[in-house]
Formats: sequence, C-alpha cells, structure tokens
Amino acid sequence: MSHKTHWAILILVAAGAPAWAQPGQPAPAQQSYSLQDSHLKPVLPGALQGVGIDQRLNQQVPLNLMFKDEAGRTLPLSTYFQDKKPVILALVYYRCPMLCTEILTGLESALKAVSFNPGQDFEVVSVSFDPQDTPEIAAAKKETYLRRYARPNTANGWHFLTGDEANIKALTDAVGFHYKYDPATQQFAHASGVMILTPDGRLSRYFYGIEYAPRDLRLGLVEA
Repeated sequence: MSHKTHWAILILVAAGAPAWAQPGQPAPAQQSYSLQDSHLKPVLPGALQGVGIDQRLNQQVPLNLMFKDEAGRTLPLSTYFQDKKPVILALVYYRCPMLCTEILTGLESALKAVSFNPGQDFEVVSVSFDPQDTPEIAAAKKETYLRRYARPNTANGWHFLTGDEANIKALTDAVGFHYKYDPATQQFAHASGVMILTPDGRLSRYFYGIEYAPRDLRLGLVEA
C-alpha cells in the first residue's frame, strides 16, 4: 500500500541560502521541495501541489525500461541490477540550480563514511527526470562526483543516466516520485530523497531530505 509522507516546503530564496530539510532517514520524515527561476527567486507554493514522494515499499520497479548511460549507450535498467547487489536510486535532474546538487552531495558525503564500495557491494544509479538532459551533461556530473568521492576503483559503480519522457515517467510512477515542470521558470518542482532497491528491483527503503545518516544508509543496504 502506498503511504503518503508529510510535507515540509523548502523555497530557496538566494544562492547560499540554507536548505531547511530534515536529515534523510527512514520514513516517516519530512520532504523538501525546490522550485526557483534562474535568479533563484521563489515562486508560489501553489506550484508544489501534487509534488512529493509516495512510498511504494516492496513494489517491483520495471527493469526493462531503457536509459542512456554517460557514454550514450542505450541500456535496460536491469543492467544495474546484477550480482545480488542492492541499488541506491537518486532521482534528480542535472541542470537543477541547487536542490539536486544538494541531494547528490549529501549522498556522496554519506557514502564516504560507509565502508561498502560502489561497484563491488552495491550500485548507485542517478536518473535524470528531465528529458532534456543529455549523456554529455550526465558524464560531466559523474566526473564531478567521482572526483569529490575520491575512492579508487568505484567509477563502474556510480551511474548517471538520462532518458526519454516515456521511460522517465514509467520509472517515477513506479517509485512514487511526483514532480512538476514550470514553463515560466524552465525548472522542476520536486521533492528530495533517495531510495534503496533490492537486487531484483523491489523498493526497500526511502530516505528523505538532503543529508543521509551513514549508519542508516549502510543498514538499508544490508537489509536490501
């Protein structure tokens, strides 16, 4: 059964403004949201109606969906569910002015404190929900985070994917991730969080916010 989480609205009002989000932890937890124009000016909270994350615990994610990797190869999602390894899924968009960067940075920081290694013990799959993002943009984002993560021999364990609207929608619907595009600002309203999936593609845990406790993240990987 789907469980709707409680909402906490986050409007970023200036570059460098603090992200007023709860640390990522198992649900229930508050979600944070972002929608801003290119000058980081806030828009009306009404734009956030219908935006959020519904838990779909134990639901199977369709692994036949097709996405492009950083090299531009079109591959099924099942490519990243191999060898009995759990998968951390981060739904972001790579041209996001602020919140998506905070999500990926929070994930990278938490993983630094976890002894498990991407590519060996688990996989990290970042998927852009913006169909305008390209493999070139994804490759640049991957390079940035691998440089920050700075753990040897993990490049094959953190993937930055892009896709078309149909495959993106099928994935976001399956995991309960709801977002909106605002044509006036050319940005997306969306919640923040990451998910852990089992090796066979079932949703195991949700973590909300932009900071994720390493101990909880590790436990989530073990459970999955």
